[in-house]
Amino acid sequence: MTPEDLAQLVVSSVRAAVDAGELPVAAPETVLIERPKNRQHGDYATNVALQLAKSAGRPPRQVAEIIAGHLRASAAIEQVDVAGPGFINIRLASAAQGLLAPQIAEAGQRYGQSETLRGQKVNLEFISANPTGPLHLGHTRWAAVGDAVARVLTKAGAEVTREFYVNDRGAQMDKFGASLRAAAHGRPVPEDGYHGAYIKDLAQEIVAEHPDIVDLPEPEQLVAFREHGYRKQIAEQQAQLDAFRTHFDVWYSERSLYDSGRVEHGIDVLKSKGHLYEKDGALWMRTSDFGDDKDRVLVRGNGELTYFASDTAYYIDKRERGFDVCICLLGADHHGYVGRLRAMAACVGDDPDRNIEVPIGQLVKILKAGQEVRLSKRAGDIITLQEIVDMTGVDPLRYTLCRYPVDSPLTLDVEIITRQLPDNPVFYVQYAHSRLASLLRNATELGIDRGSAADFSPELLDHDREGELLGALGEFPRVVATAAELREPHRVARYLEELAGTYHRFYDACRVLPHGDEPVTELTRARLWLCEATRIVLANGLDLLGVTAPERM
Repeated sequence: MTPEDLAQLVVSSVRAAVDAGELPVAAPETVLIERPKNRQHGDYATNVALQLAKSAGRPPRQVAEIIAGHLRASAAIEQVDVAGPGFINIRLASAAQGLLAPQIAEAGQRYGQSETLRGQKVNLEFISANPTGPLHLGHTRWAAVGDAVARVLTKAGAEVTREFYVNDRGAQMDKFGASLRAAAHGRPVPEDGYHGAYIKDLAQEIVAEHPDIVDLPEPEQLVAFREHGYRKQIAEQQAQLDAFRTHFDVWYSERSLYDSGRVEHGIDVLKSKGHLYEKDGALWMRTSDFGDDKDRVLVRGNGELTYFASDTAYYIDKRERGFDVCICLLGADHHGYVGRLRAMAACVGDDPDRNIEVPIGQLVKILKAGQEVRLSKRAGDIITLQEIVDMTGVDPLRYTLCRYPVDSPLTLDVEIITRQLPDNPVFYVQYAHSRLASLLRNATELGIDRGSAADFSPELLDHDREGELLGALGEFPRVVATAAELREPHRVARYLEELAGTYHRFYDACRVLPHGDEPVTELTRARLWLCEATRIVLANGLDLLGVTAPERM
């Protein structure tokens, strides 16, 4: 029995009490079911009696006793107690709880899915970068966390589009082209250009593929180097992100907003909403009406469009593409954007509490041999995604980046996150999966078959450690749904660590495979079902973080 099943049983018990005339209330559609911190209080608890007491006109404990009486009639319930001001503590019958093991095993990769966010169409923009150099440490955190957010949203039923916003317009692109042109001719890179060693390598690649480029007139050379370099950097970013298991559905070009007329269209939309005005020859958006600290310029007095005009047009474009919720993950230096982007959404006519979300991520530091790593051999003053992956590997890096709330600063110690010891969380969780896979392989090699689900004996799983493990497995769908609703994939990581610990305690207390000439019993088979269910949940949870579930370690 899952927590959701138990919640429905509680609702049915309330309805039975209402139908019997014992409670003069309207039965709720859903109730809250929680796992008590102290297992002596039962497997689950609900506060439904406290919620209904006022409308019933009775003390909460009296309401709780009435509901408890109907719950006790269910064969799925072993014990029901009323505690405190009116909490109902419930202990499941082992047969009811044990049935969860084959349910999980048969669901496989589907276990953990829910309909929580069904019908929501979400645009998740979680990297915005210039195509003028390698992706860096800040992009790396968003690559891991943003992708994990997309995975949990999808698991919770949302339709998600992962989007990368390419900042391919503006002065930085011409500086990029000028830097490549200078490097190709052996000249010093302009002072305000790009000085990483990658510029020289990239210029050499371009000249090798297009030798005539150096003979073009200087202005044409700049454009040619800029465009060839642009395509190469985008291809490199895509390849590095793919290797990091982060994939984007859309690579959206800022240029395309202007080339397609979407910026002008966005301004027309805002004019129709009545939130634009002219002052000092410039065109302003009245964002201060919606909580921004000041109004924002869209078109300067000289006719030049501002970057905020691009932001506004881009948001309108997303909404017109049919997205209900637009999530834009930004770095630590973008706190000022939150208010203005929310106000911009309000100017468009949207509800900023529903249609737009702007999470802010904090900075990451890398320690190696006890020293902070600051400089890149390839890019100069930034540490690149590829360099970090080379130091740590994909699994330790992704897991560690996803393990913490993004609004907290993070320091990664390369030695700590890569060592294969129990105090390393990613190793601890992966080892639990590997241990389970090994046990199940051993069972197969011994010719032990767990049998069919129809022959499974759930009532045999009555040990306290078995009940504890089954209860933890039942929480997985709720953990995923909460992580999706709150955009907090670190909840999945912390859950996996608790589950791994629960499994290790079960393994130490409950022998699964027989020793020597001991016979294979129905309890053996029941525990194999429980082990397979646990392996599946660990694998599904690791997959939500973009981390592998190794069969051997």
